Amino acid sequence: MARITVMGAGVAGMSAAYELRQVLGQEHVITVVGQGPRFSFTPSNPWIGVGWRRAEQTGLDVEPLLAKRGIGFRASPVTRIDAVGNHVLLAGGERIDHDYLLICTGPRLDFAAIPGLGPDGFSQSVCTAPHAESAFTQYRRFLEAPGPVVVGAVQGASCFGPAYEFAFILDADLRKRRLRDQVPITYVTSEPFIGHMGLGGVGDSKGLMESEFRQRHINWITNAKVVEVRAGAVVVQEHDEAGQPKGPQKVLPAQFSMLLPAFAGVEAVAAVEGLCNPRGFVNVDRHQRSTRYANIFAAGVCVAIAPPEPTAVPTGVPKTGFMIESMVTTIVRNVAAELAGRAADFEGTWNAVCLADMGDTGAAFVALPQIPPRNVTWSKTGKWVHVAKIAFEKYFLYKMRHGTSEPIYEKYVLGALGIERLKEPVPPHRSSP
Repeated sequence: MARITVMGAGVAGMSAAYELRQVLGQEHVITVVGQGPRFSFTPSNPWIGVGWRRAEQTGLDVEPLLAKRGIGFRASPVTRIDAVGNHVLLAGGERIDHDYLLICTGPRLDFAAIPGLGPDGFSQSVCTAPHAESAFTQYRRFLEAPGPVVVGAVQGASCFGPAYEFAFILDADLRKRRLRDQVPITYVTSEPFIGHMGLGGVGDSKGLMESEFRQRHINWITNAKVVEVRAGAVVVQEHDEAGQPKGPQKVLPAQFSMLLPAFAGVEAVAAVEGLCNPRGFVNVDRHQRSTRYANIFAAGVCVAIAPPEPTAVPTGVPKTGFMIESMVTTIVRNVAAELAGRAADFEGTWNAVCLADMGDTGAAFVALPQIPPRNVTWSKTGKWVHVAKIAFEKYFLYKMRHGTSEPIYEKYVLGALGIERLKEPVPPHRSSP
């Protein structure tokens, strides 16, 4: 019998717990440790930020769902990981011993890196459901006296999709309210070009996203560092391709702003000696195993991934939903193999499928794998993407309610498109006769 602790009850953690139970059976002890009692479907947060969704519509109570699968749950954050002693300590003082630890925590939001950034300062966020709810509260006040808006992602950010989505959704919502003509929108980003997304672009994402911005009269500033957020303004410094300041700082009027922060590792994870890189992200090998501790694995935003190319302003790498599920499946198969005495040599594809909503249309990106060079790359726009994003939200919440990580029809539909979670094993080399 193995004792497996999963840190995190988000997309990665819940998927890992369900898949572990499905693959390993009932004889092993699985415990999920989360920050609170609720699972939230993070991709819905931009909709919450403009009131198109409520947090209760995109979240679920975790404990009863896990209990149906015989999985334990603690709604208390981990305060310390003893990687040598094989246990974690919770905020309430409880100790949980493990044979395997799966770190699926997501990030720490580094608002403190920039003066005035974040919900406790002068900008909003859609990184969490509570932040998105706060953003909607401020948005309603903004609608009483509309004016300039700044949306974007600061230096070091690694999740650009929600920023693009929020800019487009905000534009659509203001048009519906017949207020768009009163609201200049500026998109500010550390990316070297619009559509870079921390990946060097996906297909013709540069041309596609620039075209969509032009059609919607959304201005943009790239290679930008946010210096400060003030009441009514965002201070930005643009940089040239060599990373040197380009001209004087720009003070952008902003009666409402939504800026995604840089991510860092959560404190309990970052504090473990030899586990993480300087930003607190877990260093893993191609099997999702810690490069320092053999019984620790990691999946999701907490994993360290080097940028595919240097950029003038620091730009991180996103971890998209399907890529995260690929990581999870890799971990589960390797743990199962190890418990069965087989070689734990499964590798994830890190394929990426992204549906970005634009309010009344959308953009779809497929990158196989996510990090270049790629076997397949394409991007498309259309109203079908908006519909598909809504359907995916309902579908993923269905998966979480019913305790399955990969329903059989998902496996075969995506497989037919060549989108797999795991790499095919390399056949043994045969010498010529």
